[in-house]
Amino acid sequence: MPLTVAVQMDPLESINIAGDSSFALMLSAQKRGHKLFHYAAEDLNWSDGRLWTKARPVTVQRVEGDHFTAGDPISLDLGDEADVVLMRQDPPFDLGYITATHLLERIAHKTLVANDPASVRNAPEKVFVLDYARFMPPTLVTRSLDEARAFLKQHGAIVVKPLHGNGGKAIFRVGAEGENLSALMEVFNQTWREPHMVQAFLPDVAKGDKRIVLVDGEVAGAINRLPGEGEFRSNLAVGGSAEKTELTAKEREICEALGPELKRRGLIFVGIDVIGGEWLTEINVTSPTGIVAIERFDGTDVAGLIWDAIERRVAER
Repeated sequence: MPLTVAVQMDPLESINIAGDSSFALMLSAQKRGHKLFHYAAEDLNWSDGRLWTKARPVTVQRVEGDHFTAGDPISLDLGDEADVVLMRQDPPFDLGYITATHLLERIAHKTLVANDPASVRNAPEKVFVLDYARFMPPTLVTRSLDEARAFLKQHGAIVVKPLHGNGGKAIFRVGAEGENLSALMEVFNQTWREPHMVQAFLPDVAKGDKRIVLVDGEVAGAINRLPGEGEFRSNLAVGGSAEKTELTAKEREICEALGPELKRRGLIFVGIDVIGGEWLTEINVTSPTGIVAIERFDGTDVAGLIWDAIERRVAER
């Protein structure tokens, strides 16, 4: 059955269609006959129990520089006129993002929102993962320089990163001697009010950081992301490269532990990050990526699997 799909994401003009997961989802939806609309989170409006937005009907095609055609904007009631809302705008996970989840939660009983807005709000990447600390490297969440120094003394080289960062941005390695740790914590504390994440540095990151995609709690595929020259960060957004990979026994154990809870929470499309075949570092639920690279390396139609899961959930409502 054709669905009306409203996609809440960043401007279509700005995306890189070669690797953008949201664009791949839109192509897959269109292929199935679903009708697509695009809007930005800041265009949401609520009054008298209704949630609506100015949305443009769009068609998409994999042609660089000519990848979409948009019609005139209309007022789209997301509760009564949309079957599915894809919440796909990129972080930062700020108050604007959180407010959008609160508004979308008000129509989630009528319209399927993927991922579930309340669950997204309650599961930020580097906080939700703390529920699975048994799979994580040694980790400290703090604003305290003294605590960070004690952690460094205990574990040697460390990595410091924003608790709500994304895309590999503002991740710093501090050597065992602690050079620049005080200055770094000073900058972090001035930039962010929330605590920061400090983790033991894992030398195995040089062998790659695996992105594993789960669809409705089941493993759909994985890629291994390798750091670029002169980097320890392997995120594709900061110059990392991808290669074909297989899951280790430990990684399968991690996925089996997470899967049922992800499905229960309505987190249909999730990407987890694992270093060295055993260390879980993030559970990405806001706007996960990686499905284009997975299809390129092993031929799995992850976008199709995501739409299978969405269509099943719509049919069950």
